[in-house]
Amino acid sequence: MTAKVLDGRKLAFNVSKDLKKEIAVFKKRGANVPRMVNVMIGDDEGTCSYAKSQKKVARDIGIEYNLKVVSAEINQSEFISLIKEMNADTKVNGILIHKPVPEHIDYAEAASYVSPSKDLEGINPVNIGKMMMGRTPIIPCTPASVMQHLKSTGVDLRGKEVVLIGHSTIVGRPLSMLLLDQLATVTICHIATSQAGKLIDHIRRADVLIVAVGKASLIKGEWIKPGAIVIDVGINRQDNKIVGDVEYESASQKASYITPVPGGVGPVTVVMLMRNALEAYKIQNESIMKAKDQ
Repeated sequence: MTAKVLDGRKLAFNVSKDLKKEIAVFKKRGANVPRMVNVMIGDDEGTCSYAKSQKKVARDIGIEYNLKVVSAEINQSEFISLIKEMNADTKVNGILIHKPVPEHIDYAEAASYVSPSKDLEGINPVNIGKMMMGRTPIIPCTPASVMQHLKSTGVDLRGKEVVLIGHSTIVGRPLSMLLLDQLATVTICHIATSQAGKLIDHIRRADVLIVAVGKASLIKGEWIKPGAIVIDVGINRQDNKIVGDVEYESASQKASYITPVPGGVGPVTVVMLMRNALEAYKIQNESIMKAKDQ
């Protein structure tokens, strides 16, 4: 068996087309386009390349993208004050805090100050709570990307054994809630699972395996259940190459579908950020949405 490759670039293009069409309707009506701000602390060349890719995607879709670079010397109180200013600015529809942030900045606290209606990462505690109840369209970007990939396979997740390796607050935990919404049977594995010697057993029974750990080639292809769907969220540098958390070549001989690294989850994650920008815009412009529906 050779797995079908889930092409993230192609999927991102298709989702982008739908977003672009929706924004074109707003433009035709004379409404402002969504405006987002990415706040970067310091000016790191490596992270700037990611910001440039965001800007390119945003402009292609029709979203106004602004990169706001602030001094690396900014303190926590000053940074939170800046966030509050952007919350109050009616010209800003969406706010993103660019990662990584300096060690002296508490990212989780700062993110909690982003208005839920402008929270492009979907990680404000209010949005996380609403997501658990299925009541917000603003979803954390990487989990949303994973769900788009799974949707593209056409496989019904109802009753499927989904094994999720990684329990981070920005990927694993919110993703588990989205999977439960699809009535999947979800098992979350983490370092203690491995320490207990039970990780491979869980992997071998997975109809869907999702790995988000950040350790190159951690998961061996021989462990994977024949016909499983494999979604690799990891991005790691190994021998001057970018690789995932899963041994791609061996896994692709066992799986039915698999995401490549790079070119899998990553490109769709950026588009999901733009989808959140559009959803935030809709929340803040209810009158425009009502006019659209009439």
